Amino acid sequence: MTDLTKLTAAELAEQLRSGETTAVAAAEAHLARIDEVDGAVHAFLHVNREEALKDSAAIDERRAAGETLHALAGVPIAVKDNLATKGMPTTAASKILEGWIPPYDATVVSRLREAGLVILGKTNLDEFAMGSSTEHSAFGPSRNPWDLDRTPGGSGGGSAAAVAAFEAPLALGTDTGGSIRQPASLTGTVGVKPTYGAVSRYGALAMGSSLDQIGPAARTVLDAAMLHDVIGGYDHHDATSIKTEWASMADAARAGQRDGALEGLRIGVPKELASGDGFEAGVAENFQKSLELMRERGAVIVELETPHFEYAVAAYYLIMPAEVSSNLARYDSVRYGLRTGEGTVEQVMSATRREGFGAEVKRRILLGTYALSAGYFDAYYGSAQKVRTLVQDDFNKAFAQADVLAAPTSPTTAFRFGEKLDDPTAMYLADITTIPANLAGVPALSIPSGLSSTDGLPVGLQLMAPVREDARLYTSAAAIERTLTDEWGEALLAKAPQLTSDSKAGDR
Repeated sequence: MTDLTKLTAAELAEQLRSGETTAVAAAEAHLARIDEVDGAVHAFLHVNREEALKDSAAIDERRAAGETLHALAGVPIAVKDNLATKGMPTTAASKILEGWIPPYDATVVSRLREAGLVILGKTNLDEFAMGSSTEHSAFGPSRNPWDLDRTPGGSGGGSAAAVAAFEAPLALGTDTGGSIRQPASLTGTVGVKPTYGAVSRYGALAMGSSLDQIGPAARTVLDAAMLHDVIGGYDHHDATSIKTEWASMADAARAGQRDGALEGLRIGVPKELASGDGFEAGVAENFQKSLELMRERGAVIVELETPHFEYAVAAYYLIMPAEVSSNLARYDSVRYGLRTGEGTVEQVMSATRREGFGAEVKRRILLGTYALSAGYFDAYYGSAQKVRTLVQDDFNKAFAQADVLAAPTSPTTAFRFGEKLDDPTAMYLADITTIPANLAGVPALSIPSGLSSTDGLPVGLQLMAPVREDARLYTSAAAIERTLTDEWGEALLAKAPQLTSDSKAGDR
């Protein structure tokens, strides 16, 4: 009997369409998998058990009645817990929102429901998406299915871990500086940051409004593309949403799976993102091997200089905290969420924010408030925005020479819990290769590129394309994914340790 949890979303969708299985069976299989392994992985903060079974039964009834349904109708999905979900808790992994149930859905969640995807529950993250390991979650970290002693990355470690542990075939995440792509790299999965404005941010609990983007987490490029088609497109609720006609990302991914799709593809390699201090030897070696394999299959590798990328991290950690300081001012103990202390409004607000926010959130609020303060605005925030423009210019020049850009997604493989927790700078540098794409608003994607020769853990390959060229990104990624999978003989996740109900830290 087929294990429904091991199927890709596309494979499961085909079985649902053909009647080989049912949406209820798919939901039950994934809920059973969550029961079996999530005690060890802790990917979920909330499991939507009763509603998932009810929604899947409704999909089966509609299909039995002959109704034409979306291709992904009945396929289960997990949702990062900083996306508003009507009737389900939305906490952003923070005590300040513990127990809050929104009265509305985020636009992307509404589109999931309209397409008939079945929401399994809400996944763990670093508090308000601030972190690279999920260690800053107020409810405890998620664990990497490849090694339970290691982080699955962050902030969207819960979504990536759920996909890698076969608890869900699809998940939604948010990416402000790499929070979809870096966890994908560390867990051997696929993660996509679309063009800024290509997917509505309405209903996402804002962190950095000019940087945040919602995107797919999946096990294959095609699965991610199919989910992108569901959630993408213009939304009048979001003032930054792009009014344009988007090509089918699923069709673009299928085009990349054809023979010869890599022939003539110009892949640019920014030397500032390919190696250097902080890059593990196994990651750099894997990246070079991947480039050589692409060259053998007909791709053209172009060495590029992007001189301002080296300043991207510094600029990001001024712009992002400034926006955090502004966005999190709404959590004031008055309108919703936690309220503690007594006395004047100011005293209650201070007590609530002191108790409700974790250390990393407080750090970024303080950094942002300082950068925006009188006398420092131009010197810090203003200068960072100028650097942002220079990074965007570097991208424009690079794409004049290459179709897509490539780099390691993360300079390291999954690190152990506590390894970077007391060194914020080291944690911030985990996003050194992903941050430039957020500053420029370009689409970027991470696919598995193999295992590190030094520790046997997954390594990710990041691809970036010009603004609005998300379809090009999916075609290129699918072509490279096929090349790598053919070389391995099986999907990378097939090499992962098998989790069971008895799995625990220290097993690897």
